[in-house]
Amino acid sequence: MSILTGESALAPADRETGLRGLRHFYDSLIGKKIIMGLTGVVMVLFVVQHMLGNLVIYQSTAMLNTYAFFLKSKPGLVWPARLVLLVTVVLHATTAWQLSRRSRRARAGAYAMYEPQVSTLASRTIRWGGVGLLLFIVFHILHLTTGTILPGAYQETDAAGNVIRGFRHWWVSAVYLVAMGLLVLHLHHGLYSSPRTLGAVRPFAPVRRVAATVIALAVGLGFASIPLAVLAGILR
Repeated sequence: MSILTGESALAPADRETGLRGLRHFYDSLIGKKIIMGLTGVVMVLFVVQHMLGNLVIYQSTAMLNTYAFFLKSKPGLVWPARLVLLVTVVLHATTAWQLSRRSRRARAGAYAMYEPQVSTLASRTIRWGGVGLLLFIVFHILHLTTGTILPGAYQETDAAGNVIRGFRHWWVSAVYLVAMGLLVLHLHHGLYSSPRTLGAVRPFAPVRRVAATVIALAVGLGFASIPLAVLAGILR
């Protein structure tokens, strides 16, 4: 009984110690850098998967509708995935904001270590670009998930039609194209800096830079091709 009692008495203390350890990890610079890197990886994987799913529209509008119906028919998979993605986005954005505040206080201190040593357009626009992408996520949900934007052009069972009818409005396409430009810059910065953030010595900087550029452009152009194809009359 004394052994059991001892284990029972130690359990809350162990949990408290573990929570303090997690808190210390999150409050540390290296902890925040690792969280930024890991959450960034999750979001990159989602973005690539989302782009590949959207590109199905080039096969046929029926194929995209079938894909959308499949997702809606699997709420047990979709909603947990959405929850994980929501937590990931919130954690990524919150950590980025905290690092930004630390940067302003330290004046080229802690957060300067997080940013690439070579200043690029992507690194210089990473903060306001992230805010722009958060606003775009809200716009995207209101446009193609809830139908709040352009409700007259929205039909719940016609995902492909919603895409095409929406992008026929030039201003909607313009919003998406600007957002894809921000996405390219954000992806490039994240893909270039994340391996180093997570402790990878290789590949070397030039290789990482080329890989980041190729992947970011491929994703951005893949997404951007859809509104452009609609405006050009290729997708009807």
